[in-house]
Amino acid sequence: MIDARCSCGAIALSLPGPTNLVAACHCLECQRRSGAPFGVGAFYPMEAVKISGTPKEYVRSGESGGKVRSYFCPDCGSTVFWTPEKFPGMIGVALGAMADPNFPAPTKSVFEQSKHAWVEITGLGVEHLQRGTAQKTSS
Repeated sequence: MIDARCSCGAIALSLPGPTNLVAACHCLECQRRSGAPFGVGAFYPMEAVKISGTPKEYVRSGESGGKVRSYFCPDCGSTVFWTPEKFPGMIGVALGAMADPNFPAPTKSVFEQSKHAWVEITGLGVEHLQRGTAQKTSS
């Protein structure tokens, strides 16, 4: 099991372990949500995740269509997880909330049209997406 939590610990998630779907998102909304040049989320089926605490919800329109519901701690403000309508039954968990430097690297890098020029997401088989077009890397 893996634990993810907000900064103060009021919101916590229990996860079954590492996942094969880890995405770095460079959309402007993820940049704003994370306060960083991109957000990184590990995606799990909803039924595999146990949530403790009472997060506050923020709903926005996603750049890929549909609503994205972000859940954050009402005390410390950390965004811990989100649910995109575009992927029903899935939950994205902020990689930083896991505080595990050995967690698997992203397998996808999406919305690269708004990626900061100095950012590179590399690795064997990483899928790079710009508005619906995919390109795999070999390094």
